[in-house]
Amino acid sequence: MTTDAVRNGTTTVKPPPGVVVAHSPAATQAYIGSPSLVRLPGGTLLASHDLFGPGSTWSDTHVYASDDDGATWRHRAHLAGQWWSSLLVHGGALYILGTTTEYGDVVIRRSDDGGRTWTTPDSPRTGLLRQGQFHTAPMPFVEHDGRIWRAMEDASGGEGWGERFAAFVMSAPLGADLLDAASWTSTNALARENAWLPDGFRAWLEGNAVVTPEGELVDVLRVDSADPRVTWGAIVHVSPDGTRATFDPKADLIEMPGGITKFAIRRDPVTGDYVSLVNHVPDPAARSRGLRARNTLALARSADLRTWRVSAPVLEHADDVTHGFQYVDWFIEDGDLLVLSRTAWDEPGGTAHNHHDANYLTFHRLHAFREVPVHA
Repeated sequence: MTTDAVRNGTTTVKPPPGVVVAHSPAATQAYIGSPSLVRLPGGTLLASHDLFGPGSTWSDTHVYASDDDGATWRHRAHLAGQWWSSLLVHGGALYILGTTTEYGDVVIRRSDDGGRTWTTPDSPRTGLLRQGQFHTAPMPFVEHDGRIWRAMEDASGGEGWGERFAAFVMSAPLGADLLDAASWTSTNALARENAWLPDGFRAWLEGNAVVTPEGELVDVLRVDSADPRVTWGAIVHVSPDGTRATFDPKADLIEMPGGITKFAIRRDPVTGDYVSLVNHVPDPAARSRGLRARNTLALARSADLRTWRVSAPVLEHADDVTHGFQYVDWFIEDGDLLVLSRTAWDEPGGTAHNHHDANYLTFHRLHAFREVPVHA
């Protein structure tokens, strides 16, 4: 997956690494966000993304399909009023869960034809799960103790980007009608406190529903701190009935490689280790650039969710201003990781707007990921 970052003259550029699924030119000011990736039971790969920025509606999601294992992709569906969303294959059906727009309602849709057509979430019985102001990203679902779980954030706690996020987890019984709001239970929403870190705990967001080695359901969140030279994660504990969330800042803050940007955590069914792909910057001094540092992507593994080991970059570019591999979604298939990236890269006639405002959606396969060396 590693690539050399090379500009080829001023008008012709080397394409981004991997396979381009979609390209939204920087000049459109509609930037690619929220990659999500699944494989359907029949073998088709589905990828989705939304669009953000001044050239977008802040409420559109696009779905693409590949029938040749990711070598080529074609547009399959456009969903209006769907954003910050993740795909899910569950009980033989395909779902997509997210919000209606930036800080919108929580909605879920189902497709019974491989993502070509979708239900409309226009009532609590047809996918309108919660009304209000909510935040999420394409985060993993996990099945545990007879329920399916998904982490979210309540965004009604203020106007500022960090202060408004309060962590909670939703769950529904396996076999329940996921389009029916009555099927879902939510924990209380936990607001962050700035004093949790000496230099300032500015936000937590984009939580992962994960089962610990001891069998407890937890929410592992990205942490935005005032000093990004040490990157953090936070572990919120969820009661077995899915109604109560608790957090102890003295015990439940962990050093998480790349924890200042979005990461997804899943458990390897072969080794039992937890796996993530993270925007880890090895040089602590370089981390002072904070959210800019998305030009390196590395593999991280942990046996206990608390102590993480990280690899050398598996994707990288020397420039961190207009290049980035971020918000990656992925799943394990045999010995490989199949990866979808929100990628900022050079394009004909120019570059991405910046590292954050991605102009490509790219697909990658990391072969034999268990053999990639990681270190403390």
